[in-house]
Amino acid sequence: MRFYLIKTPRIIKKIFFNYTWCFSSKQKEVYLTFDDGPTPEVTSFVLDVLKKYNANATFFCIGKNIDNHPELFKRIMDEGHTIGNHTQNHFNGWKHSVENYLMNVETCERAMQKFRDTTSEQKRLFRPPYGKIKASQARELKRKGYEIIMWDVLSADFDTRISKEQCLKNVFENVENGSVVVFHDSVKASERLCYALPKVLEKLSEKGFSFKAI
Repeated sequence: MRFYLIKTPRIIKKIFFNYTWCFSSKQKEVYLTFDDGPTPEVTSFVLDVLKKYNANATFFCIGKNIDNHPELFKRIMDEGHTIGNHTQNHFNGWKHSVENYLMNVETCERAMQKFRDTTSEQKRLFRPPYGKIKASQARELKRKGYEIIMWDVLSADFDTRISKEQCLKNVFENVENGSVVVFHDSVKASERLCYALPKVLEKLSEKGFSFKAI
């Protein structure tokens, strides 16, 4: 059975202080993030729902999916959302050398650069697939100017063992000011994502939260 934590404990945030887990804020604001896209239909659904609530978000995209669905990736950018690197092939950092891992990240970066405005300064955001990255890999990425973004709340929409109601509950019971929340715009997660995301946006909006991109 796969083990994971829905709410990232403070001790983990302190130990791995060189990663971004959440944002300190007194304001009611949440940072929604979406991993593994762009994916036909699923990413389009996410973008439609975000637009309905005037919400900004951050998409950590897989390079091969950008190559396969460039028009969808362009739509993410055109609608004002932030993009981040999620490697070219969804690499598990624990299973790869520093050299191979960095090469895969750079391949994804080149896929994204085709659509970026090279005349403006843009953040270099990175999220390691599965949250698995070696310290040596992280050091090299930070040296290259990447900000490594983890999360404060995991929706667990990727877990086919849980109900869509549980996915929603995972977010509602753990989100707070400045939380970084993870969803996945993937086929595997789509049933739980499509149920939970509109309700998260609706209920948190009613509570006065705004939704920001990193």
